[in-house]
Amino acid sequence: MNDTSGIADPIRRPTLPILNTIQRVCEEYGILSLSRQIEACKDLLAKDPFIDVAILGQFKAGKSSFLNSIIGQPVLPVGAIPVTTVITRLSYGQTEGATVTFLDNRRSRIGLDEVEFFISEARNPANEKNVEVVDIELPHLKYYEGLRLVDTPGLGSVFKYNTEISQEWLPEVGMAIVAISADRPLSENDLALIRNLTEHTPRVVLLLTKVDLLSPDQQEEVVRFFKSTLKRELSRDFPVLLYSVLTETEFYKRFLDQMLLALSRNRGNEFESILRHKVRSLTRNTISYLEIALKTSLQSDEDRDALKKLILDEKVNYDLMQSELSLIARDSKQQTRPVIAEYLDTTHRVPLTKKLFKALSEEMPQWKGNLWKLTRRYEEWLMETMTKEMDSLSKTEYKHFLGTLKKAHAGISRSMMLFRNLLDKNIQKVLGITPTSIEWNITVTEPSHPDIAFVHPFDFHFDLLWFLIPMCIFRKPFESHFRKLIPKIVEAHLSRLAYQWEIRINKTIDELRDQAMGYVKDELATIDALLSGMQSRTGSTSTMIKELKQTLDQTAE
Repeated sequence: MNDTSGIADPIRRPTLPILNTIQRVCEEYGILSLSRQIEACKDLLAKDPFIDVAILGQFKAGKSSFLNSIIGQPVLPVGAIPVTTVITRLSYGQTEGATVTFLDNRRSRIGLDEVEFFISEARNPANEKNVEVVDIELPHLKYYEGLRLVDTPGLGSVFKYNTEISQEWLPEVGMAIVAISADRPLSENDLALIRNLTEHTPRVVLLLTKVDLLSPDQQEEVVRFFKSTLKRELSRDFPVLLYSVLTETEFYKRFLDQMLLALSRNRGNEFESILRHKVRSLTRNTISYLEIALKTSLQSDEDRDALKKLILDEKVNYDLMQSELSLIARDSKQQTRPVIAEYLDTTHRVPLTKKLFKALSEEMPQWKGNLWKLTRRYEEWLMETMTKEMDSLSKTEYKHFLGTLKKAHAGISRSMMLFRNLLDKNIQKVLGITPTSIEWNITVTEPSHPDIAFVHPFDFHFDLLWFLIPMCIFRKPFESHFRKLIPKIVEAHLSRLAYQWEIRINKTIDELRDQAMGYVKDELATIDALLSGMQSRTGSTSTMIKELKQTLDQTAE
């Protein structure tokens, strides 16, 4: 790896004082809403100046296939369902291999053939192994030395497993490649992602994947549509690259090679530009809040109280939002178990019952002995079979159980957006200031899978009287009795599975509500601090705004 000390120090010297100033201002004025962005910038500044080239986009946009094509070998798993479950970073290394970093900071060196056991949804469902990140080193990536190619979980799901996942990881992005499949249109989610990325990096590139599905004329039409839509919605032009892993790959790849090679060769300047972009975005947000403070500091105490009432009116307050979000959460939680139970009943009860009938009919003739032995063998078979079947259902079908969680996430996110828009509208109407929009990403940690427990079918054990019951006469009636118990046992275990998932899903819904209320609390506390007790700080606030604006001019991109 190249020596990075000569790159980091010239960047750190002018940038760190700016970040320290912004942090001091935010602490002084009670601006809690920017603390996450400040820490992200400081963390980035403290690291070696790799440029992280993140591949982002909706699930099944072809991100992993694209990266495999770029690196020239199938290191990353691909499949017909969403695959990647943790952040995976690929960079140059003298020896081929990978390092797994876990959430408890443990590290493990593994071979490339073991990578999928840690990053794929199939081998590590919902990141059960608590992996934070997997770093893959490949000698033939020397061509892109100084860059890190980053594969991220798809954004089509609401789930963000653990810490550095997709949108939560955006502050780390140096350059972003947004993959959009040719078989899907440019969606609102894609636009929101691109808009969010422009706050974090000056380099955003669109990658139209699977272009082999389109004719040349259709490709041109889609590119024109992308460019015109982005120009209209975001008032910016973005490069659009075409790619296919099936046909003319080398032709498409050369354009990307040129872009990445230029990024690698100019790494020091590019890193400085990226960091400057992030700091400028943070500075603009700080100025926006200070302008609110300045406006209110010019008012008398009486006028200031009136302004506060107008901005933080009856529709913009903590108790109202708490009541609204709690209602959304409660309504969703009440539907969780009925939704799961109905799905299990309509989809799995009859097939599972038939499957058990057939399996029992094949197994039971082989069981020998008196009633006590027969009953014990039946219970052992039930325990083994039902535990296996319920565990399989839980692991393979759980995504069908998450309807109310997705509904709660959508409702809470929508409520938060309306609250933020109303607050911004009040500020603009009362103070004549348009606040800088700050992203509030309500993220979900997928519920953990429940432990599957077997429920015994008998309240009273007739087999305790085995010595009174001759099996040559009564074996057939008891076998018939065992078969008749199957529907009841299936129903009981499906109900129990629904209950176990209900507990976990509803706990996650509560976490969603609490996370949203945390945003509301921080934002209202910030606005309240800026609207209160500012009469003696007009001069200092005005001076600070002037200094930060000068900083913006001095760090022009």
